[in-house]
Amino acid sequence: MASYPSLAPFVLKRPWLTKLLTPVASWYSRAAGYRQLGLRADDLICEEDETVIKALKRLPPKEAYDRVYRLRRAFQCSTTHKLLPKEEWTKETDDVPYLQPLIDQIHAEEKERNALDSMTVIRNH
Repeated sequence: MASYPSLAPFVLKRPWLTKLLTPVASWYSRAAGYRQLGLRADDLICEEDETVIKALKRLPPKEAYDRVYRLRRAFQCSTTHKLLPKEEWTKETDDVPYLQPLIDQIHAEEKERNALDSMTVIRNH
């Protein structure tokens, strides 16, 4: 289960739909404006979820530092009502998931733990 709903698996299984929606997705990412503030998509994931908090604790130190830096810089831009210079915008190639894979890993671990906890042992006499 993702921390946000996603139609990506459905779309990716249908090449014609992927081809149709890729330009729309690129346009939406540019229109959302988070890249003009130097943010990446995973920076927008709500931190109030317990799973996200666990995932943040698993980030490598450099990635955690970079995330805090991006968030503080975006907050500063927001308070001054200015965007970053164009050369500092997040490029589409740099906007790769870094937190969502950890969230997915935690969900998989919890699912496995729940399966093991609910397992019953049958003894043969």
